[in-house]
Amino acid sequence: MARNRLLTLGVALVLCMLGYMTLGAQGGWGFILPFRGAKLAALLLVSLAIPTSTVLFQTITQNRILTPAIMGFDALYVLVVTTLVFTLGGQEYVRLPAMGQFALHVILLMIASFLLFGTLLGQMRQDVVRMILTGIIFGVLFRSITSFLQRMIDPNEYAMIQVSSYARFSRIETELPLIGAALTAVSMIFAWRMRHRLDVLELGHDVAINLGETPRRITLQALVIVAALVSVSTALVGPIVFLGLLVVSLAHLLVPAARHAVLVPCSILICGITLVGGQAVLERVLGLSTPLSVVIDLLGGVVFLALLLRRMAK
Repeated sequence: MARNRLLTLGVALVLCMLGYMTLGAQGGWGFILPFRGAKLAALLLVSLAIPTSTVLFQTITQNRILTPAIMGFDALYVLVVTTLVFTLGGQEYVRLPAMGQFALHVILLMIASFLLFGTLLGQMRQDVVRMILTGIIFGVLFRSITSFLQRMIDPNEYAMIQVSSYARFSRIETELPLIGAALTAVSMIFAWRMRHRLDVLELGHDVAINLGETPRRITLQALVIVAALVSVSTALVGPIVFLGLLVVSLAHLLVPAARHAVLVPCSILICGITLVGGQAVLERVLGLSTPLSVVIDLLGGVVFLALLLRRMAK
């Protein structure tokens, strides 16, 4: 049954990709195919990175509510961008090539996110409420520092930061998917090789030890992969809080109690359908009347509240 559902999702994703590439096409295909193809590649990279990082993060935290974005990563990204503009200056920041900006964002975000998630996972894995509150506190701290720095910079530089503070699926630098694809491919290979060990870890800390695994080592390795994938996706399109929670929750509904070898591909396919199909409809049919990130955050926020209330009811 799981194989049939994955096949159906795969066919749906292919149809969404065809629609994205062909709907409303006007002009020469020699221009349309490379231009739309680069954006499609970026959307597919995000569809690989966000669901995989969310599944891994939920496995090592033993909780299906938490995601890297909910734990304050979006605020961390805005803080990194603000700090770069503040230290380098708006003109120097703009002069950096797109590839240089992307690489700088990824490196800084990987370091900062590893420190952030490592701190949150220290001694609080079993205390979900404490983890959520700590993530909120970190988010407030990051936003406060960001606000302080933004008050000290030029208004024009502030406008540059505002542009980078929101998810941007329709404005993606066509050169960026190349370096992002390399880092994502390496991370996905390691994540796929860990899939059976993650199945064991999901059984619980004590059970994993009894079965010969080392939970601390698996957690550390998964944390590095999560930091890399989240950094690439956020640097590529900007912060989007509830996308990972939304698609992984839908995957759990479609393939309940599935192993990581099924859950991860299912989450990736759902995310690809959401991003590619949603962007195709909003761009080609609705004329970008509403940003896709707004729709995703609205639906994801409802899912987050539903999961939280369901957990409290138990």
